[in-house]
Order: sequence, then structure tokens, then C-alpha cells
Amino acid sequence: MSEGYNIYICGVGGQGIIKTSVIIGEAAMNEGLDVTMSEIHGMSQREGSVSTELRIGDFKSSIIPRNAADALLSFEPIETIRGIDKANKNTKIVFNTFPIHPSSINSSNMNYPEVDEIISYLKEDFNYVFPIDGNELAIKAGNILSVNMVLLGAIVADDKFPLSKETIIESMKNNLNPKFHELNLKAIEYGFNAVND
Repeated sequence: MSEGYNIYICGVGGQGIIKTSVIIGEAAMNEGLDVTMSEIHGMSQREGSVSTELRIGDFKSSIIPRNAADALLSFEPIETIRGIDKANKNTKIVFNTFPIHPSSINSSNMNYPEVDEIISYLKEDFNYVFPIDGNELAIKAGNILSVNMVLLGAIVADDKFPLSKETIIESMKNNLNPKFHELNLKAIEYGFNAVND
């Protein structure tokens, strides 16, 4: 990996975004790579926006410049749109299609956009868009709470992702409760296959 790799990860509070970022960051260090990370916490109790910026390589700043992300990993459709200024036409955009309706929409006359419209919008301007129903795959793996591992597996399937799946799995095992390892392994595989297929 000569030029580095930038991953912008976003979603809403409670989806495991920070833990996913920590797993990727630790895996990078275990492969001997430099990594910097910054995080922004929204109001997690109110399902506020949460994002992290991970830069693998010799970077001086932890902030990904506009249009410079190699990958955008989003846990929620609207949050994908919020983070799109980090992407360029060749960014791998992997996102969970299951919407979480924020209280601001629920308590107003605004409508949550149709997910199909979001997908069409993204595919018009970006070359690599991978929408997956992470919630459905997490349930299939055995627990809805493994949705972050589904999405982790999905981003690992990017052919330019700089870390091996084996290193990611090792890092997952170091960071999550052993009694959930089998479940999380299934979730990673489901996410990986959803994009790889």
C-alpha cells in the first residue's frame, strides 16, 4: 500500500460505528501500518449522527479532505448522503439500506426519502455503489446487533481494502466478547459475500 487508504464511516448513535473503526484501526497496526482516526459523536441517545475518519498510511492529519475517501461505509441511508462530500466518483460506497427515522422527521411534516431514490441518486454520480440490507443479514447471522460486523465484512470485500480479512477477524476477536465470536464471524462473512457476489 503506497499511497494510503481513507475510510469515512458514518451512521447514527448505537450502531457500533466507533467499535468498527477501532477494529479496523487495530488491524492496520497489527499489519505494521500507520493509522490515524478522528471521531464525531452526535447525540447518541437521540440517534444523532456519528462519524469516524480512518486514514491508513503516512498521513499528517486525521481529517479526510473533501472528495478524498477511498471508501465510504455508512450504517444508514440518510447518513450516506450526509457524508457524500468526502467521496469522489471512484469511492467505494457501501451502505446499509435499512432506514432509521430521526425524531426530527417523525415530529414534523417531513418525509423520509425512499431508499430506492437514494440508491438511484448515488448511482447517477458514483461508479461503485453497494447497497446492502445489513439488518436483514445481521438477523440471518443470529442477532440484529451484529449489523456493524456485516458492514465491516462488506467493506473488507473492496479489492483495494488494504487489510486482509484474517487480520480484521483477529482484531474483531481481540475487541469483542468471545461468546459472540461465532455470531460475528457469520456476520462478517454475510457482509463480505453480499458485496463480493
